[in-house]
Amino acid sequence: QVQLVESGGGLVQAGESLRLSCEVSGSIFRVNAMGWYRQAPGKQRELVAMITSGGSTNYADSVKGRFTISRDNAKNTVHLQMNSLKPEDTAVYYCNADLNRSYFNFQVYWGQGTQVTVSS
Repeated sequence: QVQLVESGGGLVQAGESLRLSCEVSGSIFRVNAMGWYRQAPGKQRELVAMITSGGSTNYADSVKGRFTISRDNAKNTVHLQMNSLKPEDTAVYYCNADLNRSYFNFQVYWGQGTQVTVSS
């Protein structure tokens, strides 16, 4: 089955950086858009950044200029470089992928989530 495995979360001080990675594995025909979401305690899950198969990107206003999303299509991997981290960035970050298992079978998959904690 398709699986998304995340890595790179951790505990950092404000102003420091982290790089999240997510590898998609399994029987895959094609990976379309990929993205990162986050959910803070007591808050709804929100889109952080997304990237299309062609490389077009979109970011939440709160992370523009600080975060950069990228992907390696050959490896079916997406990364999120997070610079100048703020305490309000603290959340569980989830990898997301819209992919085709076959030409007609497309579905959205989620990673297990990785904790990012930014201290003051």
